[in-house]
Amino acid sequence: MRRRQFICMAASAAFLPRAAAAEGTALVVHKDPYCGCCGAWASAYEAAGFVVTIRNEDDMDMVKAQLKVPNEVHGCHTAIVDGYYLEGHVPLEAAERLLKERPPIAGLAVAGMPKGSLGMGTDPNASYDVMAVPRDGSKPVVYLAVRPS
Repeated sequence: MRRRQFICMAASAAFLPRAAAAEGTALVVHKDPYCGCCGAWASAYEAAGFVVTIRNEDDMDMVKAQLKVPNEVHGCHTAIVDGYYLEGHVPLEAAERLLKERPPIAGLAVAGMPKGSLGMGTDPNASYDVMAVPRDGSKPVVYLAVRPS
């Protein structure tokens, strides 16, 4: 490829729609077979361009233990994307930022099932934190604070 072609292609990539950042990225979602909010969350990721595979699990605690997800950040479902885990109702914005920045962490987590988080309905007053979970087992830190606008 010629240098000029490469530069033009790289510059035009910056103007692609938001979903293009996720286009074709594989996302494996481990969930309880009877949970509806997990399906809604996965559908939002699929609509954003992720290639979603859903795995219904009989023992979610085992999945979380294998990935070393700390108990204090356990959420509803656990997804794997490009070597990171997404625990619970992690918003698209946080996952896209994670995949762009590629920090040296194990994954992102939204503890519990916050009202208004992705997959949990709409709530203009939604307020919760997306936590970055270090690989070394140290305490998770806030990666993204979701607050009412």
